[in-house]
Amino acid sequence: MNEVKLAKSAGFCFGVKRAVDLVYEEAKKGGDIYTYGPIIHNEEVVGDLENKGVRVINSPEEIDNLKSGTIIIRSHGVSKDIYDRMINNGLNVIDATCPFVKKIHNIVSEESNKGNVIVIVGNKDHPEVQGIKGWSNGETYIIDSKEEIDKITINNGKKVCVVAQTTFNFNKFKELVEILTKRVYDIIAVNTICNATKERQTEAKSLALESDAMIVIGGRHSSNTQKLYQICKSECDNTMYIQTLDDLVIDELTSVRSVGITAGASTPNNIIEEVWQACQKKILQNY
Repeated sequence: MNEVKLAKSAGFCFGVKRAVDLVYEEAKKGGDIYTYGPIIHNEEVVGDLENKGVRVINSPEEIDNLKSGTIIIRSHGVSKDIYDRMINNGLNVIDATCPFVKKIHNIVSEESNKGNVIVIVGNKDHPEVQGIKGWSNGETYIIDSKEEIDKITINNGKKVCVVAQTTFNFNKFKELVEILTKRVYDIIAVNTICNATKERQTEAKSLALESDAMIVIGGRHSSNTQKLYQICKSECDNTMYIQTLDDLVIDELTSVRSVGITAGASTPNNIIEEVWQACQKKILQNY
């Protein structure tokens, strides 16, 4: 049977859609509008918003140079220091932090205020993780591998609270928590990985297993899309990572009978639809 299967979970997650919709709504009103960092890791969407007058701010210094206007916090969230800086500068702040990320901010703030050690499982360079760390008031570590665990020293007797980047690989998180549990006597592990992330990763793995070729769509800087690619590649060697239809080498699908398609949480539906249509046409031509 020749077919192209699209993952049901492909595309915008709740938090990303909410943030993007908020920016477009503000853009319609006009005025000076800024986002702290690109609203999502997708060049097509960010470019479209720039054409509508939305500017991207990337540093605390740039915030200090703003004396008026509306600034929107993206779904990744920001540290408490950055948030306070926006408020103190008198800006109109619209907080589009994903509710699941906001929950982690609250956990980290509460647990660190109790004197507990915070361990964040995630990519230390990712803006979501940087933001989470910024809500901790005490001893904090960021890990994403067993080797990172080996580098940290936590005194016995201290309670440790472990949280995860919302888009982290669920199985890897469990493995790291098990290692930490063996080394730390008193540990609180809170699974803060978004349900949509787990569903997306599980579906991608299943789809890759049954497909001759797999296409993963998303921005090059999208952490959750990179993880999807890794998962699919481990199950289907013929896995392609593209940002838009222009990146797809359609002739590579000449000899395949089945294609699976998934997409990261920052990928707009129109891009997914274009890729699906092109693959469908190619598969029908093959046979």
